[in-house]
Amino acid sequence: MWEGILTGLYTAFDINNFFWVVAGCLAGTFVGMVPGLGPITAIALMIPISYSLEPAAGMIMMAGVYYGAVFGGSTSAILINAPGVASTVATSFDGYPMARSGQGGRALAIAAYSSFVGGTIGALVLMFFASVLAGLAMGFQSPDYALVLIIALSSIAAFSEPADSLKAIVMALFGLMVGTIGTDQSAGIQRFTFGLTDLTEGIPFILLAMATFALGEAFRMIIEGDETNVAPASQARLHAGDASRMKATVARSSLLGFFIGILPGAGATLASFVAYDTEKRFHPTDKVRGIAAPEAANNAACTGSFVPLLTLGIPGSGTTAILLGVMLGYGIQPGPHLLASEPEIFWGVIISMYIGNLVLLGLNLPLIPYISKIIYIQKHVLIPFVIAFSLLGVYLTTVNPFHVFLMLGFGILAIILRSASYPLAPLLLGFILSGMLEENLRRTLYLSDGSLAIFFETPLTATLSIICITLWILTLTKSVRSGTSNLNQSG
Repeated sequence: MWEGILTGLYTAFDINNFFWVVAGCLAGTFVGMVPGLGPITAIALMIPISYSLEPAAGMIMMAGVYYGAVFGGSTSAILINAPGVASTVATSFDGYPMARSGQGGRALAIAAYSSFVGGTIGALVLMFFASVLAGLAMGFQSPDYALVLIIALSSIAAFSEPADSLKAIVMALFGLMVGTIGTDQSAGIQRFTFGLTDLTEGIPFILLAMATFALGEAFRMIIEGDETNVAPASQARLHAGDASRMKATVARSSLLGFFIGILPGAGATLASFVAYDTEKRFHPTDKVRGIAAPEAANNAACTGSFVPLLTLGIPGSGTTAILLGVMLGYGIQPGPHLLASEPEIFWGVIISMYIGNLVLLGLNLPLIPYISKIIYIQKHVLIPFVIAFSLLGVYLTTVNPFHVFLMLGFGILAIILRSASYPLAPLLLGFILSGMLEENLRRTLYLSDGSLAIFFETPLTATLSIICITLWILTLTKSVRSGTSNLNQSG
């Protein structure tokens, strides 16, 4: 492990990689502060840039964009009660009232320090936890991988709101269907191409990612046409006694957020709400702890989400699904062998998180009053930039005009689905996992001659099967209860 840490230090402190850590953190912070644009949108916009870099530099930059966007989302949540990302909604509960009472700078400082400590604790735990899990994952066989992939898809529905469970399942299945378009790598036959040669290689990941999130968000802002008034930010600094009140809260919330972040489908949003509710049970009127808890939890959860991504190759959210797509675009297969095959990427990303959190703290604290001015950018300026960058990014990556028109179609579809309250993250997750799920499931059924008994042959496989069935039962129960409740209300 210590050899790996030294490799990570060498990689992360390389002058070129260090520059992209800083660039990723700043880009993520800027995008995260804009209401409606979150880490998914930020990462989607940065995909064309990442593919022009070396794999290690590209992944380090994208990781910086991820936790930078979560860090920056607290600014708009506190100043204007418009969370830049979903994981900072809980921050606005106590942060915005403090800003309205003239303590916006204090609230921003609490959020900044809590985010830094949460991210740092998460990175420390990740450093020791990831290698252990990678060692355990080395014993995984095809049935185990297939079940883990199914669990990752099922968890999104199981951990979502009861009313959205079935919609999440539908979108995940839709993503799996879209992932089958193209040429079957095993049989060599074309599937669902409708005779179009442009679809023989399937739908590019960058097209779907930028269409559903970057372009979709731009279309959403055009339709809504909302403008938000901004309150000026004061100097960001803590008051006397704030640090002592935050210590225990930040420590608890960081560990809680990290382990929630590991769970597929949970993510930073759930972590922030759980941490906020937990802290409010003990200190219902303490706004300092009410800001510190969700900010520490969501940043630690971002770090925790890299555990299944790096060690198992399983994304637990839409954001990490995009990161998985970027790694696959580099020709890198994340999983238990990544530690041995690409140690500079595995450890470089982990060590860069320390640097990234220091960068975020050092740059954002003095610059908060100035950086927050990005919120003043009018929608008629921001929207054309997002649309142009999205279309240009896809064309420069694929060099195919057909993909530009296809992207526009998926962007319109994203708006329709969003208006019907269908979540888009399961769509992207299903698309990313479709290839790996199909390959492992085909190999498993080939080995068992079509028998499903292979999923209960070993203790590990049987345990995963039971977890999978439990998630299905949980999802079905939630959906039935939600439907019954809606019928009773309508009656």
